[in-house]
Amino acid sequence: MEFETIVKDLKINVKFEKQKRMKNLYIRVIDKENIHIKAGQYFDVMDAKIFIDKKQEWIYTKLNELEKITLKDDEFMYFGKIEKKDIYKLHDEDSVNKFYKEKAADYINFLVDKFSKKMQLYPTKVSFRKNKRTWGTCNFKNELRFNFLLMKYPLEIIEYVVIHELAHIKHKNHSKDFWGLVEIYCKDYKSREKLFKTFL
Repeated sequence: MEFETIVKDLKINVKFEKQKRMKNLYIRVIDKENIHIKAGQYFDVMDAKIFIDKKQEWIYTKLNELEKITLKDDEFMYFGKIEKKDIYKLHDEDSVNKFYKEKAADYINFLVDKFSKKMQLYPTKVSFRKNKRTWGTCNFKNELRFNFLLMKYPLEIIEYVVIHELAHIKHKNHSKDFWGLVEIYCKDYKSREKLFKTFL
């Protein structure tokens, strides 16, 4: 079930889910407007509201962390963190893009190799380019192409995109079987997708 609550000055939608095997109550911030609570069968909505009230500061901090990031001229994003360009000897957009492409070639190739072995799915080619809308593709020749701007984002997002595209080697669609395969190797893929959206 769902209900609304107020965390300080913010109106938040709460998804409250009961699971028989759970003994405790767990809370997760999904995005700037939604939180998810999982609880054992003996917890009710009132328990959830009391728990939220106790966790107000923590929730509010997490919500603020999800605010859109505004970068200064001397800053850039790397693995989900704000870094200073001069530390990496970068000075303009071209040098940052070159840095991303070089790091993507190293790191994303490493992840492709790692998860290819786990999934037993092997691409025929891996390449990188900058793209404003697409983060990864898999064509009918099983060639994977990744957006090197992925290096801006946290590791769990990059891993998710790699697993997603490797799964397309077996399923060239977004069918139930495709998502089932993704979930085997990325059980929390839905939360990773939501995390990704907070950066976009």
